[in-house]
Amino acid sequence: MEDHPLEPGEDATTFFQPRALVFVTMLWVVALVWGICTGVYVSIMFLAGILPDSGDILIMVESLLIVPTVTASLIMLITWRRLGWMKSSVLGLEFAATGRRGVHLQWSSIASVGLRGWGPFTELVVTPTSMAAAVELHERGRPPRVLRRESGSAFLIDVGLMSPGPRTLLAELHRRIPSRV
Repeated sequence: MEDHPLEPGEDATTFFQPRALVFVTMLWVVALVWGICTGVYVSIMFLAGILPDSGDILIMVESLLIVPTVTASLIMLITWRRLGWMKSSVLGLEFAATGRRGVHLQWSSIASVGLRGWGPFTELVVTPTSMAAAVELHERGRPPRVLRRESGSAFLIDVGLMSPGPRTLLAELHRRIPSRV
């Protein structure tokens, strides 16, 4: 077996958001919010002295089943081909938040990375040494998510639902840039 130099794209690890996981998460989040709104509506009705009859209760139960499903489906139709992703390779780090254009950073251009948030709302914060070092990829979508702060601007990527998970993602970044993570 002969040793050969790495070709562009070799030794790459890709992280992505599985569509089914995003759909189910959106379904539960919308169902929770819709359930709370329905509960507040019923409470206001009771306080106003209006008692719901069996028809009203049936409509509320139906809406608890239909509204989250339709809303999550519409969200998935809108974001179907634009879910967040990240690719780590010998060439550097490429990433995009959901619905945003991608960014490429060479490893030497990354000052620090870290996670913030919890569960499905976990975000990766990538701080470049300079915003000029970031190369925006030519894709459809809105500009990359940027967190502006006194210590410098940073990019935000939603990684809570990525596969493999956020901890694996951070371990991969530690492997690539151990001195600055």
